[in-house]
Amino acid sequence: MTNETPVQKLVDVMAALRHPVSGCPWDKEQDFSTIAPYTIEEAYEVRAAIESGDPGQLQDELGDLLFQVVYHAQLASERGWFSFDDVAAGIANKMIRRHPHVFGEAEARDAGAQTAAWEAQKAQERLEKAETGVLGGVAAALPALARAHKFCARAARVGFDWPNPDAVLDKLEEEVRELRAELPEATPARMEDELGDMLFVMANLARKLGLNAEACLTGANAKFARRFGFVENALAREGKTPGMSDLAEMDALWIKAKEAGL
Repeated sequence: MTNETPVQKLVDVMAALRHPVSGCPWDKEQDFSTIAPYTIEEAYEVRAAIESGDPGQLQDELGDLLFQVVYHAQLASERGWFSFDDVAAGIANKMIRRHPHVFGEAEARDAGAQTAAWEAQKAQERLEKAETGVLGGVAAALPALARAHKFCARAARVGFDWPNPDAVLDKLEEEVRELRAELPEATPARMEDELGDMLFVMANLARKLGLNAEACLTGANAKFARRFGFVENALAREGKTPGMSDLAEMDALWIKAKEAGL
């Protein structure tokens, strides 16, 4: 591997791991479906590293994510489909195609004009792939809240949208009333349907407020963990666990956690 570029070294390392004779037994057994969960996990690890503000952690996690791309490319290469170079060339050409104001003769654009042009280009590419319809090409494997956000954003571009956040809140209140009305005699399927409607509207509300629903929920999860950790630690100082406490005591400690800014 002398005088190789870092990227080529990584590609060669991956090929060695998959070598049918001398490769790693675990790596040789993997396929696209078994590696896919790790790919998703590494993408989330990158986001966590960004939020941490630690450059070293971000570098490490980006490396892990890049390794996932190389892994999938190696699996494809073994099947004669494409190589890592094909993947890299493909995305480079796509970016050049989508930025004619940078790489071509088109005039410079502001951010708004660029977004509109980007979406027009992507729509044309979807047509060429026979992905018809406004919602065509929205990946089914996306997390549900992220997919809802994309659905709503696509529909909004063709005018199917609420006029303002207040209108979305009105719709959310309507969905809450519908779920409440179902509760006395609702089947699990009906409750699932009504709760799904509520979550979809909440994803829409985040979009209208210029927020990302997935990021909002991630933040709420982190806040819950901090506050519940405060409750557990406070109980531990008294020689207790949550299971030895009651709701009133834990709720009082929860309020203290909020007051402490956690």
